Amino acid sequence: MQTVITGATGFVGQNLVPYLKQAGHDITPLSVRGNWQQQLPAHYDAIIHLAGKAHDVKNTSEASEYFKINTELTQQLFDRFLQSDARDFIYFSSVKAAADSVPDVLTEEVVPAPATPYGQSKQQAEAYLLARPLPAGKRLFIIRPCMIHGPGNKGNLNLLYKFVTKGIPYPLAAFKNKRSYLSVDNLSFVVKELLARPSVPSGIYNLADDAVLSTNELVTIIGNVLGRKQRLMAIPQGLLKAMARVGDVLHLPLSTEKLKKLTENYVVSNRKIKKALNLEQLPVSAAEGLKKTIESFRAA
Repeated sequence: MQTVITGATGFVGQNLVPYLKQAGHDITPLSVRGNWQQQLPAHYDAIIHLAGKAHDVKNTSEASEYFKINTELTQQLFDRFLQSDARDFIYFSSVKAAADSVPDVLTEEVVPAPATPYGQSKQQAEAYLLARPLPAGKRLFIIRPCMIHGPGNKGNLNLLYKFVTKGIPYPLAAFKNKRSYLSVDNLSFVVKELLARPSVPSGIYNLADDAVLSTNELVTIIGNVLGRKQRLMAIPQGLLKAMARVGDVLHLPLSTEKLKKLTENYVVSNRKIKKALNLEQLPVSAAEGLKKTIESFRAA
């Protein structure tokens, strides 16, 4: 299968490309910088659109940057796909295109209400793709992954790992949160299966591992990989939130945004994608995937 991938050099792309190559795909990386239209092959079977501007937790990016990259570029790429003889377009959006906070469990049926330029730019791209008539024989998959992790990951999980390696008691144990995570191995597996199964219908699909974990459980997993028992400290939530607000002003490591990332509930349902693929469970458990990611941090 001839597969074009944008963002092939990013974290997800670095894991997905070799996975698909091993499955027999002929991969064409597509850089979306400059005149990408000239680089697009005349014939291909599928395009996987990974490239985009990620959420800036420091809030230093202009809102227009998100819409230029996440919305306008996606629109242009999809229009070219519609003119091609390719069968599949896989757009990697985000759960943040649906909701920034989740009171219960996030499903694909929720009415989108993104609160940040990042989420809004992703949602506007989704709306454009869904509004365009899809010719017979073509499929559109809008993938909404939750927090992705794996070898090469440089996000908040890496920061938590560095904290645990210092041997300091984890101070946020008072927060009994539940979160969904996504192993890049499960992500790659789902993409491979979507492309291999022509009967799977177009649509929006959440991606998450099967189990949800608290940050306390995640800290324990990190400690186990490191071979040490991690101590959990339950500092009162009110005091921590006050300290985070001070961190916002003084630009300290603990900020309101980072505290929220580490302690909020964000549970994502993966029931729809498993039903579409006729799966009881994804191949990699949440704990196994996180252990692999943490071990990659040790090896780095």
